[in-house]
Amino acid sequence: MTWEQFLNDILIPGVVNIAWRLLAAFVIFVVGAVIIRAIIKKLKNGRFAEKTESTVHHFVVAFVKIALYVMLAVLVVATLGVPMASIVAVIGSVGLAISLAVQGTLSNLASGIMILVFKPFREGDYIESDGVGGTVTELGIFYTTLCTPDNKKVVIPNGNVTSNVLTNYSAKDTRRVEIKLDMAYGTDLDFAKNIVRGVLARHNEILPDPAPFIRMTEMGDHAMIMTVRVWCKREDYWTVNFNLTEDFYSSLEAEGIRVPYQQMDIHIKNDD
Repeated sequence: MTWEQFLNDILIPGVVNIAWRLLAAFVIFVVGAVIIRAIIKKLKNGRFAEKTESTVHHFVVAFVKIALYVMLAVLVVATLGVPMASIVAVIGSVGLAISLAVQGTLSNLASGIMILVFKPFREGDYIESDGVGGTVTELGIFYTTLCTPDNKKVVIPNGNVTSNVLTNYSAKDTRRVEIKLDMAYGTDLDFAKNIVRGVLARHNEILPDPAPFIRMTEMGDHAMIMTVRVWCKREDYWTVNFNLTEDFYSSLEAEGIRVPYQQMDIHIKNDD
């Protein structure tokens, strides 16, 4: 084979074929990226966003975005002439290696799907999980983001959320406020209860049903302990808690009922 034959029959056709494949792959990548951006934008701002809870919406958008870009990458590689069987084999091998290396990440993904399906909480709920409490600002594929009362951003792996005890303080419309009052032994309980009832009557945030609970519940080492339980709307919990605590103190103090200090009586025996 002469150089001219090699040039005309092998080299030039091969270069042209590679050039066309590269051009086609580039076009597919650009067009695919534009389409993916349009789809993601539609998911973020379209009717799907209006009809879907924010928790589900953010999760689905993130998942669809990753899936579409993976599909685009496979299509580009296939356009370059790599056999699909080879691509599948490589993806399988890489997937196995990655799954072994990122077992925790995959666990977080599975936990994120479980949270999405069973909905133990939603964005905007105040929860406590993994020893941290805060308002849920985002449920991601792998992590749940909280904003603490002192405005800290806390990111918790979804696996930790589902594997630990989760408390959702926003799940119910009402909450119970419980306050314990220490009173000296000898205090007139009926008189003290009337004072407590008078305090409760001044706070409109307290719900009449269930009715307030006012009983002596313990006999401590240095005081009788009266427990007061009332119900209020979820958003009024801390207001009721703090207002009642202050009002109980001032009202009981005004009526001469004092909180006893912890004390110890010591008896000295003289053998002389």
